[in-house]
Amino acid sequence: MTDETGEVELAAEVSHADLTRPNIARMYDYLLGGSANFEVDRQAADHALALVPTERDYSYTNRSFLGRAVRYLATEAGIDQFLDLGSGVPTVGNVHEIAREHCPHAKVAYVDWEPIACHHARHLLGDDPQVSVTELDVSDAEAVLRAPGVADLLDFSKPVAVLAFGILDLVPDPDGAALVERYRDACVPGSALAVSNNAQLSRTDTEIEALRSLLAGTSTPHLHIRTPDEVEALFPGYTLVTPGVVAAAHWRPDTPVKDEEANKGNVLGAVGILRT
Repeated sequence: MTDETGEVELAAEVSHADLTRPNIARMYDYLLGGSANFEVDRQAADHALALVPTERDYSYTNRSFLGRAVRYLATEAGIDQFLDLGSGVPTVGNVHEIAREHCPHAKVAYVDWEPIACHHARHLLGDDPQVSVTELDVSDAEAVLRAPGVADLLDFSKPVAVLAFGILDLVPDPDGAALVERYRDACVPGSALAVSNNAQLSRTDTEIEALRSLLAGTSTPHLHIRTPDEVEALFPGYTLVTPGVVAAAHWRPDTPVKDEEANKGNVLGAVGILRT
């Protein structure tokens, strides 16, 4: 865990980071056991756990689904280019690590608006020419797609996998479909979209409202809980990969997962392939 001295040094290195409010990317990092977080993030995450004890289950379930989805896309779907929207703080099992296990020449463009997340990503990646880190708000799809780290790295005349894990539930637009459409329109057939989204699978109404109240005091004050039908509505133009929209732990698990355990994750997942 980052100690007080480390926090001061990191704050000095990334002087434009907002360290006065909790940030969801840094809270997520803390829940996964990472070190790129601050006391304000840890307090908020611990508060979230006190309100909703399954929040750590959400973090691990979401991260595990990301790994399985990227593995599928790099192997069965044959995609070697990835645009990771709202990529967050680097941790074990990053997209480029997973993709390269199966496709050594895979290219990955990470995009996040959180300065600490991008700082850690750049430090981790070094001078890797096949990977980029872009600090931008993913809600501005046009700026993201024009950014050198994306436009110069990824060849959009060939299939690209757009990854939106735990991000469409946080952007201001409650619909989300219009934002997905802007990224979809930049892609050719055979491209992919992978989505995870907060859901109410085992959370109570009281827990949902408590989470919304907590997030209202962070740099990402929105929380769009979606039903399976609402997640499927994010995929016009795509053919959903079996098993469709499901509790994320049920999406092609390596070992069977019971419904009760899957529902603790409170996250839905789906992957689609863009049709001609």
